Amino acid sequence: MRRLTLTTIGTLGDLHPFIAIGLALKERGFSPLLAVAEDQEAKARAAGLDTVAILPSFESIRREMGISKEDAVRLLMSSQREFLERILLPSLASCTRALDEVSADAEAIIATPFVFAAPIIAEKRAIPLIIAVLQPMAMLSSYDPPSTPDFWMAKQAPVGRAGALWNGAVYATMRQFLKRFYSQQLDAVRIEHGLDAEGAADMLEPQRKAALVLGCYSKIFGPLPADAPGNTKIVGFPFFDRRVGGKEVLVPVMSDFLRDGPAPVVFTLGTFAVDGAGRFYEQATATARSLGVRAVMLMGEKSDASVDGTIIRCGYVPHSLLFPHAAVIVHHGGVGTTGQALRAGKPQLIVPHMGDQSDHARRIERMGLGLSLKANRFTAARAVPILRKLLRTPSFQEEADAARAIVCREHGSEEAVTSIVGMLRGRLLLQREDEQSTRAGVETPSEDIDR
Repeated sequence: MRRLTLTTIGTLGDLHPFIAIGLALKERGFSPLLAVAEDQEAKARAAGLDTVAILPSFESIRREMGISKEDAVRLLMSSQREFLERILLPSLASCTRALDEVSADAEAIIATPFVFAAPIIAEKRAIPLIIAVLQPMAMLSSYDPPSTPDFWMAKQAPVGRAGALWNGAVYATMRQFLKRFYSQQLDAVRIEHGLDAEGAADMLEPQRKAALVLGCYSKIFGPLPADAPGNTKIVGFPFFDRRVGGKEVLVPVMSDFLRDGPAPVVFTLGTFAVDGAGRFYEQATATARSLGVRAVMLMGEKSDASVDGTIIRCGYVPHSLLFPHAAVIVHHGGVGTTGQALRAGKPQLIVPHMGDQSDHARRIERMGLGLSLKANRFTAARAVPILRKLLRTPSFQEEADAARAIVCREHGSEEAVTSIVGMLRGRLLLQREDEQSTRAGVETPSEDIDR
């Protein structure tokens, strides 16, 4: 069977799309190997995929930092540079060695832009690199720049030619920063693997080297920007949200709660921000009480389900089962949660905490699908009027219904695999043509060559 290595880093929002693509590859006769962090290995294996750990768990990183889990989460959410220097770079050398070992017989490597080892090993082994971009902002387009605090200087969409030139200059400055501060670390790893030093200017843009770039998000976010690589295709969200390999069902207490009253407001901070929630759930409870609405509080994997009148608190619940029952979904804006909310066709209040979450909030607002409120401003006094507007303004639900129809027509994992197969088939045909040309050249008489 044809072996492909898939590798990602991050939260469940990063892992789930790769599990979905891996399972779709398996159905097409491939032998996918998922290379992930230690604390994600068990889940990927339970889903039915060959899995290996090539990255440390968050808990081991937290212990190395010497601070509590809550403090570690808050620190990493406070700055993208902290995330880069505390999470992505320290394990680069060991991660690259491990990825090299497990990719010895791989036909290609499929990775997010943030697995810095992937381009190195793809180049070393002369195999195609396929980049799976999970968030629109990670395309780093001058015409559609990220809307996050780290890109405060960028001209935001809609962007004309002059704005694109300005954003190009912003990106050039960013590349110089990366080159100055991180080239030594990346080049040391490249040299260890027999490659030339090339600096770190493009470390966040591996799609420049990719044989194929997959936009693993919905087309509702808009068409490909004009400066996207020519080998880029938007395929849709590759959905997966099971806890284990088998079919998921709602626990009885949740099923009973949803059945016994009006649609609730769902509050969730995903699987990372939830550990640095602060007073979020206290304010969420006060918001629900003030509005007089029923509410579901998703409070992390280890939380037991409990009902307090019109509010149920519990741990992880598959979003595909819960979100369709919601009136409004209040969440952090992670790409996985955003995609599930779009698929459920529900208005959204996004409370971004870090990274791409602010960008998703802007896009959801721009499309009329919801509203946003900064995490440090999330109080009942501010959230109540926003949620009241979402609940009482029909246009939000109408736009959410329209978005749902689009998202449900997309089949992200299947489209991704079709694109991957097409790229590999094309590459194989080119190799055969090259071999035939070489043989023809060997068999041609010298006088014909001279002519």
